[in-house]
Amino acid sequence: MAPDQLSRRRWLESVSIIGLSLLAPSGVRTAVAQSSPQSYLDALRAGGCVVLVRHALTTPGIGDPPGMRLDDCSSQRDLSAEGRAQSRRLGQWFRAHGLRPQAVRSSQWCRCLHTAREAFPQRQEGPQVPITPWVALNSFFQGHGSRDQQLKDALSAARIIHERRKTGEFEVWVSHQVVISALTGHACAMGEMIVAQSQGPDQTLRVLASGLVF
Repeated sequence: MAPDQLSRRRWLESVSIIGLSLLAPSGVRTAVAQSSPQSYLDALRAGGCVVLVRHALTTPGIGDPPGMRLDDCSSQRDLSAEGRAQSRRLGQWFRAHGLRPQAVRSSQWCRCLHTAREAFPQRQEGPQVPITPWVALNSFFQGHGSRDQQLKDALSAARIIHERRKTGEFEVWVSHQVVISALTGHACAMGEMIVAQSQGPDQTLRVLASGLVF
């Protein structure tokens, strides 16, 4: 990466983290300290966990414009060119470490689906990683969705994954700041990856590794 590109990336990440510290609700910790790469690898290779990814960098704005429709990406705040590159770096990290999720679930918002598809492109060769839109990961910011039901469904799915706990098996969930904060108690930057696992019924997920931004 060229020096000017690296500087811009670091600036964008710092802006994201500063914004999180201002916008994070009471009781939510901002994710500034980064877990070691080995912490991520150990958790994923042990299995029984979920990888929560906040969608990658977007065009400027907060939330979505008035009149946003899920079936029309042009009506939504979507990924920027850097966000698409960031998503590809995320996918490359998994492949470089020989890690393959059992499934990738995504919010129905275009910026989340595009993050998932750039990170885990459908290839003609080799086993496919299915990408499934999932209502439970949809944003409930600005009055969208049904917060309580979505969190209940997500926590239930995480519990099933943890109870099944097969070595090396995990899922990737691509979602939004508001959803990830509610599930884990942690704020996160765009393009950040948090590894977490169930702690039991109706409890927030236990964070195993956080702070890695691509």
